[in-house]
Amino acid sequence: MSMGGFDSSSFLENVIQCYLLILQVHAMVMVMKVDTNRFMEDVSATQLLLLSSLLFLLPCSAYAACDELDRDALLSLPFKEPLNWSASTDCCLWDGITCDPLDHRRVIRLWLPKRGLSGVVSLAITNLTRLTHLNLSHNSLLGSLPNDLLSSLPSLQVIDLSFNRLIGRFPPSSNGSSHLQIINLSSNFFNGIIPSSVLAPSISIFNVSNNFFSGSIPMSNRSSHASLTFFDLSFNEFTDTIPPGIGSCSKLQVFRAGFNALSGSLPGEIFKLADLQQLSLPNNSLSGPISGGIMNLTNLKVLELFTNLFSGPIPTHIGSLLKLEKLLLHINNFTGPLPPSLTNCTNLSTLNLRMNNLTGELSAFNFSTLQRLTTLDLGNNNFIGELPQSLYSCKSLTAIRFSSNQLTGEISPEVVALESLSFLSISNNNLRNAAGAFRILKGCKNLTTLVLAKNIFNEPLPDDKSLGNPVGFQSLQVFALGACQFTGQIPTWLSMLKNLKVLDLPFNHITGPIPASLGSLPNLFYVDLSNNLITGGFPIEFCGMPAFTSKEAGDMIDRSYLKLPVFLMPNSPTNHQYNQLSNLPPTICLGNNSLTGSIPSEIGRLKYMHVLDLGHNNFTGSIPEQISNLINLERLNLSYNHLSGEIPNSLKGLHFLSSFSVAYNDLQGLVPSGGQFNTFTSSSFEGNPGLCGPPTANLSCSPVFSASQKSNTQEVFIALIFGISFGIFFGIGFGLGLNIDDKRIPFIPRCKKKCVNLMRT
Repeated sequence: MSMGGFDSSSFLENVIQCYLLILQVHAMVMVMKVDTNRFMEDVSATQLLLLSSLLFLLPCSAYAACDELDRDALLSLPFKEPLNWSASTDCCLWDGITCDPLDHRRVIRLWLPKRGLSGVVSLAITNLTRLTHLNLSHNSLLGSLPNDLLSSLPSLQVIDLSFNRLIGRFPPSSNGSSHLQIINLSSNFFNGIIPSSVLAPSISIFNVSNNFFSGSIPMSNRSSHASLTFFDLSFNEFTDTIPPGIGSCSKLQVFRAGFNALSGSLPGEIFKLADLQQLSLPNNSLSGPISGGIMNLTNLKVLELFTNLFSGPIPTHIGSLLKLEKLLLHINNFTGPLPPSLTNCTNLSTLNLRMNNLTGELSAFNFSTLQRLTTLDLGNNNFIGELPQSLYSCKSLTAIRFSSNQLTGEISPEVVALESLSFLSISNNNLRNAAGAFRILKGCKNLTTLVLAKNIFNEPLPDDKSLGNPVGFQSLQVFALGACQFTGQIPTWLSMLKNLKVLDLPFNHITGPIPASLGSLPNLFYVDLSNNLITGGFPIEFCGMPAFTSKEAGDMIDRSYLKLPVFLMPNSPTNHQYNQLSNLPPTICLGNNSLTGSIPSEIGRLKYMHVLDLGHNNFTGSIPEQISNLINLERLNLSYNHLSGEIPNSLKGLHFLSSFSVAYNDLQGLVPSGGQFNTFTSSSFEGNPGLCGPPTANLSCSPVFSASQKSNTQEVFIALIFGISFGIFFGIGFGLGLNIDDKRIPFIPRCKKKCVNLMRT
């Protein structure tokens, strides 16, 4: 309500706020009287009440309406709508706004994370000159920042614009705030070079990770960075070496610069950062040995140097890092044995040394002191000996990988002591006794991933039905036994594993038909039985598999990260690693077998399948038109079969199809054009002399008739012959005539209606 320019509602708000302030002051004074003997010992409660009431008579300037310029600046921002800010209310009461009660009600905090904001950060924000805290993180803001953002906000202490869609360069900081302590611009689309002047001496947290920044790391050895504790530059495009100025960060606790293009060696001064707890520099081109100076980092908990070019031995005295929890040195060129001092790192939970050139007898290393170890990956090295017995005392282990070494022997029954074990990969070694291994491992009740590929060679695939009973592999989700040269048939007990999602048995000598019961598994979405000796037909039961026919079943695929990545199709040149099961494409791969019969039309029900490979078999009949219902299909291989007929024109509607081959069949007719078919080369169609049109070499096509058309054509041909014969006969008859009562009567045959219709065509 407004009366002659007087806003009664605002006045009432100010009165209420003033009164609340008086009550707070009164309460504080009473507390001080009770708790402090030296404060106003002779002041009575009545006098205190009188004193506090006098405040009501003073001007409530501290609780007047917010600064008009600040209010106008806020109203000029493009994301005010979802916040219900209104010009009719005090901006100091708006959502996400904090004002300074002692500085003419100036806005000092704009704190709006995760509010669904969109639009740009407009120039109006630079008018909030008293702003100390700015947090607009986890929204959908677009565009670039005002060039003078930092220099216009001299009081700014915290700026957090992370997890937006901002672009452009880092705003210049010349003449900027000397109070700035926290800068977080992570997870945006910023680019360009960050000037070293941005890293002012007052900065304690600097996070620009997950952007497109380039150039050198923004640090100068001529400046002090004594306040810096958290420094994250990871997932950018920084080049050059780690600058010498890193040594001036005496309080640095976290240094992350992984997933860039850094080169050179680790500078010696980095080992003088006594407070450092995390050193994370993975996925760069750093090289050289790790200096023994790393022993000075006694507070180090995480050391991540994987995917670089480091060489030499792992430092002998690395066991001096008693607080170390994660040691990730995989994908480098480290040599030599595991240092015995590593057993002193009793806080170690993750040890990953995969893909190096480490050597030595693995069974000689004493793992028993590493009681907190949960993840151990020593794959792709040159370790020898048997599986280490001392490992079975590490009761916290959940994931073990020893793949691609030179280990021998058998799996020990003691492995069942690892009750938390869910991931086990011992592929590409020289273990033996598959039947014993399966009988033992079924006792690992929490085992979800079992990879024994390229191992236990030339043995029968165990078909003990007890392996699938309620005390068997009931938690198993990934079962990979590729390239073991197993003999025998696909075990029927696999159909009892209701949680099975990935079945990988390629490159073996498996015979017999595919068990139809596999099609009843509710979670199975990846089946690779390729490169075997399997006979029979395509199981019609596979056409009803829930993971391929139901979106809901597909969405149920576990999207959590695996304990360690898995590698499928061991002999494939496209051998990728997968960190989540949900990243695996829904697949049925039955290529390179001896399957016969036709491809069932019911296959069109598998509309959530991404890969179908039936190549190199003996399938006959035509390509089912229903394959065009597989709208998510990315790869289709029907090559090297005995398929006939035409390529269904409807297949060009498969918009995600990137790989297609029907080479070496008995197909004929015009190759479909349009859609993805315009991207396929002649190799997708070679070996089919009857195919024509681009991209085949046979560009001109002769008409190809269907069976009914062929029948009609034959009738036309017969009718034409009959017509010609009739013409000849009629001509002769007309010339000679028939003398009946001295009249010439021509011979006119009586033609059936069908014949007449054909003659008209």
